[in-house]
Parts: sequence; C-alpha cells; structure tokens
Amino acid sequence: MTDTPTAVGIDLGGTKTRFVVVDGAHATGPTLTLPTPAREGGEAMMRTIVEGVEELIRTAGAPVAVGIGTAGVVDHRSGRIVAASDSFTDWAGTELGRHLATKLGLPVSVDNDVNAFLFGELTAGAVTAVPDVFGISVGTGVGGALAIDGDLHRGRHGAAGEIGHVPGFGDEPCTCGQYGHLESLASGRSIARRYRARAGTSDETTAADVTTRAADGDPAALAVLAEAGDAIGRAALIVAGLLDVGDVVVGGGVSAAWDLLAPSVRRTVTDSAPVSGHPVRIHRARLGADAAAVGAAALALRDSRASADP
Repeated sequence: MTDTPTAVGIDLGGTKTRFVVVDGAHATGPTLTLPTPAREGGEAMMRTIVEGVEELIRTAGAPVAVGIGTAGVVDHRSGRIVAASDSFTDWAGTELGRHLATKLGLPVSVDNDVNAFLFGELTAGAVTAVPDVFGISVGTGVGGALAIDGDLHRGRHGAAGEIGHVPGFGDEPCTCGQYGHLESLASGRSIARRYRARAGTSDETTAADVTTRAADGDPAALAVLAEAGDAIGRAALIVAGLLDVGDVVVGGGVSAAWDLLAPSVRRTVTDSAPVSGHPVRIHRARLGADAAAVGAAALALRDSRASADP
C-alpha cells in the first residue's frame, strides 16, 4: 500500500461479505470475509458491515471513506436500497448510506454490486482503457452494468444495464418467476438445474460440478455451458445493437469456467456481427472475486474527492 488515502470497499453478497482496503492508486491491502446474515434482516447486515470495517481500521488505520456494492436496485445519491430480492430479508427500503455514515463517522458510498464490479474493472482491471463498456456478472444470478465515457451510467431509476431479466432467451423458468430471461440460461442456478434435467439426475449437482464434468468431457455438461455461453454472447449483441457499445467484460463466479464458456460466447458474437460493422470484443474480468469490493472502494474515493473540492 502507498501513503495515499484509503477506502474500505465492501461486496455484500447473499452468503458472504467481502471487505478490501484500497488506496488511491488502486492497490489493495488487508482483506476480510464475514458471513452475511441475509435472512436476519437489515439491522443484522449493517452490524456485520460495521464489525468488518472496524476490524480493518484496527489493522490498516482509518480510511477516508467506505464504499459498498450490494445486490438490488440502489439509489446511489441517497444510499437507499430501492428494491432487493427475497434472499435479503427486510433489505428494500433500508437507508444504508445514512445509517452507516452515522455509525462509522465516515462518508459512505452505496451502489449496486454489478455497478461496483464494472467500476472496479474500469479503474484497475480488464477494461481500464475502454471508455464505453458493458459489464455482465454471472454468478448465482446474472446482472449487468453500463459505462459510457469512462463512467457508470445508472439510468433514471438506477437500473440501467440490468440485462439478467430481459426476455427473449427461450421459455425456461427464471428465478424471478417469469420465463425466458438471460438468467434462465446463464446463471449458476440455471446451469445446475438444466444439467440435472439434461443428464436425468436428481442429485445436488452445482454449477461448479457442471464445470468439472465438462472439463472431463461430459456431453451434457458441455452442452449446457455452450448454451449459457451463447446466451451471454446474444446479450452482448443486444447491447451492441441498442447502444453501439462493443466492449463487454464478463465476471462473476461462473466466469471461473471461462475456458469452457468463451468459445461459444465468441462464436455467437462473431457469427452475428453488429450492423455497425465493428466487432464485439469480449474481455474476461481481471480482478476476480474482489472486483465489486475494489470498485466500491474506488467509487467511495472518487465521491470523497468530489465532496472535498470547492
């Protein structure tokens, strides 16, 4: 770490919360992972965040700000959780930024976790030299985020880029209760469910198991991952056609199977080039599991500098 100001970046996930100390040069320092008490409600989750930040302060000294990336629709300006899935009990409506700023005595920046993932890759990852880029995070679910002219474009309601629940991807059920979404084909849960159906098994196979079996040549596993990759490629083409954004960075837990997903992703975007004539470029995320926490810290540092400017 350098002597420049630091921020604590936090990736609040459904099962674990990741904390990373990041300085102004985007170098990472101490890290911490705690279980997320998602079923215990907003107060419990905020206590976990405070506990983690205070532990890192004891280790690395006081930061100038704290940044949080969390699932759901977030009002970045107020730090309020506008909407969240039922995986997070009593999370929607939480005034997260205001409550934590009071408890910690520090400026707190709050954003959607996929926005934070994309900002991390923009500032210190795979797309630092790309001004216009779309981010797709493929994990338990599928999320999207958009950057224009080197900065996040959140949209009027904070949901710009949320391609995971855009229809047009077949007719299989989605976790949201509807059908034919990108998440129906490409998410970790869907990959596992579709493999079990194709292989005729009722075991507890996970997406990680499917990846292992695909690497061993299992035809059903290879087919399911190829279909997921094709769906990601079609999502990239939708973005390129609508917004003329031809760079896409893909991350999240499922991207660990990149060597198996990438061929079908790239084949799809090559076979159906955008009308602009410019090819779609697919980038693998570089920051791994810390992308959202690093991005949240980078956003907090930027917001802190902006508030300090006269």
